[in-house]
Amino acid sequence: MSEAIADRDTSETQPRSFNHMQSAHCESGVMAAMLSHYGLPMTEPMAFGLANTLSFAYIPLVKLSGMPLIAYRMPPHWIIKGLQKRIGLKMKFQTFRDQSEGMSKLDALIDQGKLVGLQTSVYWLPYFPDEMRFHFNAHNLLVFGREGDIYHLSDPVFEQAVTCPRRDLQKARFAKGALAAKGMLYYPEYVPSEVDFPEAIPKAIRANFKIMAKAPIPVIGVRGIRYLGKNLQKVARDPRKKDRYLRLYLGHIVRMQEEIGTGGAGFRFVYAAFLNEASRHTHAGLLQEASAKMTEAGDEWRRFALVASKMCRDRQGMDVAELDSILNGCADREMSVWNLLQKI
Repeated sequence: MSEAIADRDTSETQPRSFNHMQSAHCESGVMAAMLSHYGLPMTEPMAFGLANTLSFAYIPLVKLSGMPLIAYRMPPHWIIKGLQKRIGLKMKFQTFRDQSEGMSKLDALIDQGKLVGLQTSVYWLPYFPDEMRFHFNAHNLLVFGREGDIYHLSDPVFEQAVTCPRRDLQKARFAKGALAAKGMLYYPEYVPSEVDFPEAIPKAIRANFKIMAKAPIPVIGVRGIRYLGKNLQKVARDPRKKDRYLRLYLGHIVRMQEEIGTGGAGFRFVYAAFLNEASRHTHAGLLQEASAKMTEAGDEWRRFALVASKMCRDRQGMDVAELDSILNGCADREMSVWNLLQKI
């Protein structure tokens, strides 16, 4: 049976009973907390996996700080939309041209007692330490209450719930630049009471297999990982880029991997946890083996980040051939996972 959440009492104006959940990644953490709050128990790895979110992409047309976007998961909102498709969830999305209208709408929803998701810019959230604040406009969080102009937030990357003044939250919602949110807010209109895991899990895995193992262009999936290694070698051969630019480029790759939403290694560990959890519902032995292999891939990504960071800081001699070799090792390990999962 399923239940429409609109039938619930939404009259509270104070912070409602809500259990903050710390997670590895913002969007999957937000959705796990939101669904659990509305009566559908959901872990972060399961939300991530059911939405077939794992990916890799080298996207030179999109720039962050002048560097090409390197993505280790599917685009923002993919998890939310993927869960709608996979489990029958219905979400309401809204953006705003007028900032005051966007804040008024948020206030109205919170005052009705609703749990509201926001896309924000990390830079304008004052509770982030200075060293963690940078211009990244696709950070997701939950608003679960307010007291006047002070909002109660559940930011998944923090251990405890936090608060944020109205002025700062407005800036974070309406920041300009790449991936600008335009005040994006979202909340559930319908949440199913249960998930048919034996049906949903194989479908999600097959969809992710197509992304990682069968992408038609060479900058996506496992082929994209190998492409990045070749690109590093290409940059190193360019006399205009082989020195300062190469170091900045390596720093950018590591930052995208390890700091922005858990990145390369972290997402592999989250997916490994999904496979392990999924093994309790179907294909137990095969999924446990795939989980262990994906964990090994995450370990190799971590090794790449360590070596690359040493090279860009002059703590180890620059050797792009070594980096290319590690990236190919990452690709090999991930391909072994997908070859195994192809049997589902």
